Amino acid sequence: MTPIPDTTQKDATAQGSVIYYRDGKTVLARRGVDRRNVELARVPKHVRDAVIAAENRSFYEDGGVSVKGTARAVWSTVSGQQLQGGSTITQQLVRNYYSGLSQERSVTRKFKEILIAMKVDQSKSKDWVLEQYLNTIYFGRGANGVESAARAYFGKHVDQLTVAEGAYLAAVIQQPSRFADPEGADLEAARRRWQSVIDAMGQTGALTPEQVAAQRFPELAPPKKPFQLKGQAQYMLEQVTAELNRRGYSDEDINGGGLKVVTTFDKKLMQAAERAVKDVLPDSTPKKVRTGLAAVDPATGEVVAFYGGRPAQSQYDSAFSAKVMAGSTFKPYTLAAALNNGFDLSTRVDGNSPLRVASADKPIPNDSDRSYGQINLVQATQNSVNTAFVDLGQKVGLDKVAETAEAAGIPAAQIQPHQDAASFPLGVASVSAVQNASGFATFANKGVHMETHVVRSVTDAEGVKQVVKPVATQVVSEQAAADTTYAMQQVVKYGTGTAARLYDRPVAGKTGTTDDSKSVWFNGFTPQLAVAVDMFRDDNATVTIPGYGTQFGGQLPAQVWRAFMTEAMADEPVEEFPEPSDYGWGPDYTTPDRSEDIPRQDYTRPTDGPGDWTDTPEPDITAPPFTDQPETDQPSDGDQPPGDGGGQDEQPEQTGPPPTQESLQPTTRGDAVNEPGRGRQADTVNEPGRSPTR
Repeated sequence: MTPIPDTTQKDATAQGSVIYYRDGKTVLARRGVDRRNVELARVPKHVRDAVIAAENRSFYEDGGVSVKGTARAVWSTVSGQQLQGGSTITQQLVRNYYSGLSQERSVTRKFKEILIAMKVDQSKSKDWVLEQYLNTIYFGRGANGVESAARAYFGKHVDQLTVAEGAYLAAVIQQPSRFADPEGADLEAARRRWQSVIDAMGQTGALTPEQVAAQRFPELAPPKKPFQLKGQAQYMLEQVTAELNRRGYSDEDINGGGLKVVTTFDKKLMQAAERAVKDVLPDSTPKKVRTGLAAVDPATGEVVAFYGGRPAQSQYDSAFSAKVMAGSTFKPYTLAAALNNGFDLSTRVDGNSPLRVASADKPIPNDSDRSYGQINLVQATQNSVNTAFVDLGQKVGLDKVAETAEAAGIPAAQIQPHQDAASFPLGVASVSAVQNASGFATFANKGVHMETHVVRSVTDAEGVKQVVKPVATQVVSEQAAADTTYAMQQVVKYGTGTAARLYDRPVAGKTGTTDDSKSVWFNGFTPQLAVAVDMFRDDNATVTIPGYGTQFGGQLPAQVWRAFMTEAMADEPVEEFPEPSDYGWGPDYTTPDRSEDIPRQDYTRPTDGPGDWTDTPEPDITAPPFTDQPETDQPSDGDQPPGDGGGQDEQPEQTGPPPTQESLQPTTRGDAVNEPGRGRQADTVNEPGRSPTR
């Protein structure tokens, strides 16, 4: 009538998961119960003997219950005294291990416990009972099970415990809270309890009299503070949890499945990303300005580092969650689509201003209505000529541009609402820093896009390891990727991205500045690493820094990019990009000189940099402000870097979702050009019917 329960208590068997940085050794975070189950064979005999001597000397001889102890416990309950003592190891296991047995102090529960303990003793081996008990019992210091207790009290694995240390863990079982970190009278009580366990081991024959006399009270390790997520760790954990969920691991698996999760994050590069933002952005950076940085390994698709802002200021990170308009950083997708569909670097496009397109309601101008004439694709990219890319998009087909961007990692849902607009090649779609870095990583990886991911491997409690194998997609041909990269090298050597130069190695990249500088970008890469940096405001206003003026992609974003990459690439070998196509070379451009660190003496910047212009419909105020918002824990405080609330503009902190500029389409946009002898200015364009603006 009293069967053995067929289910166990979740808390009794749950093993917390540990999440590591990419080295598989440095702990990033812990989730769930601190427990690591071990086989009985891994628990030294002297540790088992200590527990038996302290809790149940007749364990291997009794039938799962103690008649005398039980009678004493029942009498104390009937007489109104506190129920105490009398529980064998088997009874303790039954009470804590199986479902259906409450912790209430009643005669009914006690008799039920006794009957189930007797049945367990008849159906299970003593070693099985002891193993479950040692893995189930709570030892204090947040440690469940003997393996976690060994690490919590002595900083070692259970199979490394000495006799004295094992005896202390056995002593702790009686009063785990009192003996977790004893001082004063509690320490004296802990010493007495420990000595009683040592003496009991001598009485049971586990230790000889000489061994008993030789034991000394062990030195306890200082208790560790409760694990707290600080800084970027909160954002990292959110992304890891979200990816594990997508890969079929439930929250219950993560919190109680004993998983060992190795992430893609490099701790040193994570620190370098935060330093780059702190060191470059001035203290005057307004509170509302956000900065996002994402670094992706082109060969694997692994997000090795990112900077997502300050968790205490916003629960939404600026690298994964926030999506802002790509601006001119979208033009390379258009270029790659063209080069993959029969065009080459010598192809001529219309750089005159304004450009009339049948599908656009208004003519599309360049900055200050400047005309460039018929120019090749290298010139169009280096100078970020809007009309040239609009013309190129019409020639290659906007559907092919959309296909290329989507294959490179930009989700279709972010592309489709805009892909029929003539201005689509100019970056009206909103993307995250991670997505844009992943897209540019495609060019660095010879045209192959590797699925972006933040989890390298997952090992379950049974030791079965699953290694993440990212999906590889051939986006464009190897030569198309090489030619796209060559054109972007000219942006860094001679165009709007010169502030991002790395003087010891080649760099390819693209700046981007949307209308009124609502979002400003620099995306760039070496053969080994692709990095995107963006700046925006959480209220979608103009990004302006006191003392630095209105920002453009070639200014602070490029400087942050360079600061991060200088540190990230410091110990990496110098690798060259593949050579561009050798056909169609004309007098307008030549093969780059890899050793040339500064522009040619005969090179002259244009007096007004080309702009980014779009012709888009009115904002859709009914559109959702954001998608894929992560669920977050309570943020922890950390250092507040500039660019995330360290300066002026004391406005209310963000309480809603992160910014998205999907519903705030620009009418103009531009890239920054800092001309010799002149102050910073924008290469924005003037909207038809309006006076020119700088």
